[in-house]
Amino acid sequence: MKVLEIKGNKELSGTIRISGAKNSAVALIPAAILSDEQVTIYNVPNITDIDALSEILEYLGSAVTREQETIKIDPSHIKNRTISEEHSTKLRASYYFLGALLSKYKKAEMYFPGGCSIGARPINLHLKGFEALGAKVTANKNCYRIEAQELKGARIYLDIASVGATINIMLAATKAQGKTVIDNAAKEPEIVNVATFLNNMGAKISGAGTSTITIIGVEKLHGCFHEVIPDRIEAGTYILAGALCGNRLRIENIIPKHLEALTSKLKDMHVPFEIGTDYIVVSKQKTYQPTKIKTLIYPGFPTDLQQPFTVLMTQANGKSTVEETIWENRFMHVPYLNKMGSKIKVKDEIATIYGPTPLTGKKVKATDLRAGAAMVLAGLLAKGTTTIENVDHILRGYENIVNKLQNVGANIELKEI
Repeated sequence: MKVLEIKGNKELSGTIRISGAKNSAVALIPAAILSDEQVTIYNVPNITDIDALSEILEYLGSAVTREQETIKIDPSHIKNRTISEEHSTKLRASYYFLGALLSKYKKAEMYFPGGCSIGARPINLHLKGFEALGAKVTANKNCYRIEAQELKGARIYLDIASVGATINIMLAATKAQGKTVIDNAAKEPEIVNVATFLNNMGAKISGAGTSTITIIGVEKLHGCFHEVIPDRIEAGTYILAGALCGNRLRIENIIPKHLEALTSKLKDMHVPFEIGTDYIVVSKQKTYQPTKIKTLIYPGFPTDLQQPFTVLMTQANGKSTVEETIWENRFMHVPYLNKMGSKIKVKDEIATIYGPTPLTGKKVKATDLRAGAAMVLAGLLAKGTTTIENVDHILRGYENIVNKLQNVGANIELKEI
């Protein structure tokens, strides 16, 4: 079993470079199969989710070449096969193959995707969108079969501005006949990145980043070169590490606009930081003001930073609150923070944090990806040694997290026990 062992209470200084966005890359890779030629994607994070997607591509018959931060995908010899449960359950984002395969072959079949257990994560909005385009959906236990004689453009309203559904419908509509309009579309930067990639291949998509996306179907897509945007969640996690332990810790290769919801709350708490064109410098302060956050769809406060942000709230002088509106199981890190010395109470979907509280190293678990990030931050701050189990969750989403933190002064090791 792998564990992360952190000897905390160390000052962090130096520079951390942010990798490509996980939530963008995991959609770009399935989207690549829409091309009839090789595509090259740069700034791809080296994380286990990318490994899992590469395995699916190879299972389908695509040639995949990875070198450092670059992946080359040649889908010209793909065969449309049922994506097995073994492949699909490794990560949530495997569901993007549904939209891509449906768009290219008018048929897709795969088992229900996996991912972190942070709440009910149905794909009904995805399926509703596919049906609006003319597809028939049948389910046999956990296996979904989606097929259409032809796909025709439609106007689709999303009951919830879901990132996954927005991207999946966009993929399916790329080769549909006529015009598709997605209303109440999600606005996240990752959606803009995927739309740009598709347009670089010859798609006709406009409005990405707004609540209305328009797709004019095309017959063929060609190869292209594309770059993954910087990971705003990884950036936010290390910015919070700087607020907890930093001495002018520099986080570079960021897009500051993507982090405005976080930096606004850091200002409220009186965290000292300086923002440049593509970097932020953060330092620890002795006293922090309490604050309130409510997770919302972009550009609101991201649910993926809620758990790491909670760690900073334990150091605020007074009562802070977190209201989680996206996922119902996003407080599974709280018992472990309390075990380390925090005072947090959860009722319904609101956590109340009383601070400041010193944290002490303990044996804890990463119950999901971002809860794992919270445990890492708590371990960096705590006195003594923190041992984190279930670290595969963390390695799914943070490239070279051990090396990046070691290089700025953290005493952290990945161990096999």
